[in-house]
Formats: sequence, structure tokens, C-alpha cells
Amino acid sequence: MPTPSMEDYLENIYKLIEQKGYARVSDIAEALEVHPSSVTKMVQKLDQSKYLVYEKYRGLVLTAKGKKIGKRLVDRHHLLEQFLRLIGVNEEHIYNDVEGIEHHLSWDSITCIENLVDFLGKNPEIVEHLRLLKEKTEQEEIEDLQSL
Repeated sequence: MPTPSMEDYLENIYKLIEQKGYARVSDIAEALEVHPSSVTKMVQKLDQSKYLVYEKYRGLVLTAKGKKIGKRLVDRHHLLEQFLRLIGVNEEHIYNDVEGIEHHLSWDSITCIENLVDFLGKNPEIVEHLRLLKEKTEQEEIEDLQSL
């Protein structure tokens, strides 16, 4: 299993290849906001772990194993974004929240969240009920603060 750091790289490499058709060290460094030398070191580790094939000065290609995990990581990220939106998390917090939790959930938890997202998608009245409950709770918090 890849480490959380390896996951971040694989997820971003997969996305870059999907968007551009390729992923260069400089593109990965920019996407992850790290130095190119850090990318080169990680790419070499990912090559040793058979997630990709890296040839210095020629670029990299994800292996079947790397593509499978990369897609799974991108899907996990999108699922968690969708879940947080459904439960009413403010849009400005979603990206950082997903980044903070995605590596700490088991794949069993991800499957359960996926089932819940699917269920909520088929039952929009429950999502609306959650939205109203959140609004009520926020209003009560405001009223409590005003009474201090």
C-alpha cells in the first residue's frame, strides 16, 4: 500500500495525465507546491514500487497498478467532496477538509460513505432535512452568542 505522500503524488500524476496526456516533474511540483527535486525522489520511489516507470529526462508512465490506484484515489477525493457537500459543509472548507481526512479513512469507511452518498442522492428529502437542521442549528448558535 502506498503511503499518504505517495497517494498524493499518484493522485496528482493520474489527474495530470488525464488532463494533459502526460505528467512532467515540473507539472507535478507545481500541482503539489513542492520542489522538483522532491518530486524526482518520490517518482523514483514510485518507480521502485512499480506504480510507474520513470526514465530520467524522458518522463514517466503509470503502470496498470499505478493507473488503478490513481483512479481510485481521484474517485475517493471526489466522493468525499460530494459527501461533504451533501451534509452541508461550507464550500470554502471542503477542499481542505477532504485533504485532511482522505488518508485517514479505511477503504471500508470509504465504501460506507459511498453507499450513504448513493442513498442520499436517491432521497433528496433527507438532504433537504439536513440542510434545514443545519440552518436551525446555526441560527440557535447566533442567538446564543447574542444573549451573552
